[in-house]
Amino acid sequence: MIPIPKPEDYNVSTTNGFLPTDAPLQQLSDAYYEPWEYIVKNLQGLILSKRLRETVDKLHVLSTDRLVEEAQWQRAYSVLAFIAHAYIWGADRPSERVPPSVTIPFMATCKRLELPPVATYAGLVLWNWKPIFEDERSDTLANLDTIETFTGSLDEKWFYLISIAIEARAGPTVPLMLRAIEAANDMDRATVTDCLRSFAERLDELGAMLARMHENCDPHVFYHRIRPFLAGSKNMAEAGLPRGVIFDDGGPMHKQRYVQFSGGSNAQSSIIQFFDIVLDVQHRPTGMTTAPQQGKKKPSTPGPNFIHEMRQYMPGPHAKFLEAVSRVANLRSFVQEHSYDRALSLAFDACLAMLSAFRDKHIQIVSRYIIIQSAEAKKRAQDSNDEKSKRVNLAYRTKRKDDKGEKKDLTGTGGTSLIPFLRQARDETGEPAVDAWARRLLNKKSFGAHAPEGGEEKQGLAAVWRVDNSGGGLCL
Repeated sequence: MIPIPKPEDYNVSTTNGFLPTDAPLQQLSDAYYEPWEYIVKNLQGLILSKRLRETVDKLHVLSTDRLVEEAQWQRAYSVLAFIAHAYIWGADRPSERVPPSVTIPFMATCKRLELPPVATYAGLVLWNWKPIFEDERSDTLANLDTIETFTGSLDEKWFYLISIAIEARAGPTVPLMLRAIEAANDMDRATVTDCLRSFAERLDELGAMLARMHENCDPHVFYHRIRPFLAGSKNMAEAGLPRGVIFDDGGPMHKQRYVQFSGGSNAQSSIIQFFDIVLDVQHRPTGMTTAPQQGKKKPSTPGPNFIHEMRQYMPGPHAKFLEAVSRVANLRSFVQEHSYDRALSLAFDACLAMLSAFRDKHIQIVSRYIIIQSAEAKKRAQDSNDEKSKRVNLAYRTKRKDDKGEKKDLTGTGGTSLIPFLRQARDETGEPAVDAWARRLLNKKSFGAHAPEGGEEKQGLAAVWRVDNSGGGLCL
């Protein structure tokens, strides 16, 4: 029998989950790294004064040899990610080159932490928080603050804090569900049932936290002020990066290569994928269904499995932990084998229902913060013929033509479809339900899991999205 993985072997906390057990460093104490800390502490002023790039260009290349503890590497990665994205996106036109002063140490931290050179969820959320009061619990929004932001706005802080609080509150579910897996191996139905009940209750709490996004994060501010800084370099031709970016390592220019990486995304959250794994929720490539719906043609060639691809944007140990858990996950098969136990089946299906409801809330937020804002920005740009408005609207993508002059959808190698992707992920969440009635209740495909042909593409932070143009849908 494969042994149950130990979270501590993968830099996973038994109390905080994928957040560090101890609060992240708020600065690197070694004075050698003061130039980095000075820039990130004055990031908003440097962006506003349009002096960020000249300041970064004057930086000396600092060695990472003085970084010793893991927390120091994490702080360095987070700081350099903020500086790199501010350098790329913090002026009237994006820069397609990141200078050696950032590139060389950034690449070193990425190699150490097994992350790509981009501002990932780990750098923006997992390693970017602090408790307000040290002697109080740090799994609540009442006692959390962020360390760094691009804009200095409360809206940006709140946007990160919702995810930080969810991660912290979900932390104890890691040992809880590993205990459930172990109990299933021991044929202990009572313990599995208790664990599943506790898990369902905690998922309900997380959904309530997610629903608080609107309290302090204005959709307009998020879309137009915050979101541009979070963008990656993949599928960003319309925003001014047709080939991606060059991380200049100081070598000959003819040897430098353009690279493209997805931007920050909640799909990079290891805890959400952990939920899917322990409940045996299987996610297919976007557009791929188990069988074509009656009266509808089969979807075109499905896109890549976006959720699995996002594991490349997680810290290496965390991605390895998810792989280890997937090898021992047994709860669905255990519940199916004991489907006569109504309490056990109900507890398992309740977990799926709560996770599906969590994804419903996510769809509502995406609709409100991206889809509606994109449509409004597009309308304003068309009404005013304002080229600047069109440029900064990262979600609006026009159609290009192929060699035959026919309109062709813009897609990327990592592209997927936003609302169809989220709806499909939600629908797939209900598929493992054991009880037939619960499975029918959780099957929401009849509400439009896939967008019809036509519609508009929306450029997301991590991919190209496609949005239903029919006028329906959540919040539309």
